Amino acid sequence: MSQPTKLFEPYKLGPITLPNRLVMAPLTRNRAVPPGMVPSSLAVEYYGQRASAGLLITEASQVSQQGQGYQDTPGIYSKEQIAGWRKVTDRVHERNGRIFIQLWHVGRISHTSLQPNGGAPVAPSAIRAKGKTFVNGTFTDISEPRALALEEIPGIIESFKRGAANAIEAGFDGVEIHGANGYLLDQFAKDGTNKRTDAYGGSIENRARLMLEISKVVAAEAGPERTGIRISPVTPANDVSDSDPQPLFDHIVDQLNALKLVYIHVIEGATGGPRDNAPFDYASLRKRFSRAYVANNGYDFELATRVLAADAADLIAFGKPFISNPDLVERLKKGAPLNAFDKATFYGGGAKGYTDYPTLEALDAAQ
Repeated sequence: MSQPTKLFEPYKLGPITLPNRLVMAPLTRNRAVPPGMVPSSLAVEYYGQRASAGLLITEASQVSQQGQGYQDTPGIYSKEQIAGWRKVTDRVHERNGRIFIQLWHVGRISHTSLQPNGGAPVAPSAIRAKGKTFVNGTFTDISEPRALALEEIPGIIESFKRGAANAIEAGFDGVEIHGANGYLLDQFAKDGTNKRTDAYGGSIENRARLMLEISKVVAAEAGPERTGIRISPVTPANDVSDSDPQPLFDHIVDQLNALKLVYIHVIEGATGGPRDNAPFDYASLRKRFSRAYVANNGYDFELATRVLAADAADLIAFGKPFISNPDLVERLKKGAPLNAFDKATFYGGGAKGYTDYPTLEALDAAQ
């Protein structure tokens, strides 16, 4: 390692001291056990293998059946799911790791086959997304959604509150609200998907309302010092857009700061794509938020080192490199080569491409 870096320095995140500044980003892997969508014994091994990350954030986990958008994704709304996640958190803590769960409602990015009684997915407005979801082992067109009635919205808020309570019962160190990537909270926030004329539509304040109301109740349940949120101001993921994202997200972050959430997790650019797909001033969000800024999207060791040195972020989230490198922290410390990932095993399956990637230690032992 030729250059000094803050990447391996400790960081105090609320009441938790992280041993390094690497965050494992949420990564959907579609390996929960049906019909109850319970994390499997493989998930226990998978997260345990990666416990050397400063912070693990789990794959997105739906707060209700209605919140599910893809096959075999785990939930956090049943006793069985809580018990399954408890085995995960116990293993991570045995290995001195720290783990948050990501709370999720997909909104319109779903399929009728996943919804209660085969109903339509819900959305701020009845606008069908261009794109695919993953059901029955294949990518399938997203179903036509229906607009949520005003009287249904308190139930959505309550489902996130219950999810936070369940997460604490399951032993998580905290929770991350999924407000990004074109899922329900992002759909409400952005004017390309929200055409409502009630208290949840129209102005920036109205469109941001659901995200902020959910943030408030989750923070009250889990503690603001154990609550983070993920946002993606300009990603086109899942067919979302906003005509003027800067003032929208400046407002959102001002309000999140007032709620004293412990971090904002910001996808810079297009999720999994170019970082410069649309103009946006991320430094504005950094200045507006007085606690941790987690930077995400396309980071490697060199970019992470530069951004931390410039004080443009506090923590750096890595996604795909953690899939194929359970010991990513050690490899980056040593400047060791990274395992290549097998994209064919990202979504669904068993141990192959999930828990069988070798560590440096295992490779050395095999020689």
